[in-house]
Amino acid sequence: MKRADLYRVTHPSAKDPRRFRVFVVVSRQVVIDSRFATVICAPVYTAYDGLSTQVPVGVDEGLKHQSSIHCDELVSLSKTVLTNFIGTLSPAKIQLLNQALAMSLDISS
Repeated sequence: MKRADLYRVTHPSAKDPRRFRVFVVVSRQVVIDSRFATVICAPVYTAYDGLSTQVPVGVDEGLKHQSSIHCDELVSLSKTVLTNFIGTLSPAKIQLLNQALAMSLDISS
């Protein structure tokens, strides 16, 4: 498992009406490789509102259609549910993801 990997998670939460949801791992690699049981992830939705905290993704990332990563909705997921690998973000998309995460957490560089 690497930072910026996309995984399809079945029944991600009781509040999510979808049978599955794609998530992007956003935790630091040192945390991912550690003994911690969870990692921080950002959900992927089909909606794209053009917000600075959203990153457009699609077929190039292994998805079936255009979608977006929503960095304002970070969640902690167990590593054990991240088994259905979809794809990995390109370096350019990782840069956009980093910018969106900084915006969502109000971090200035």
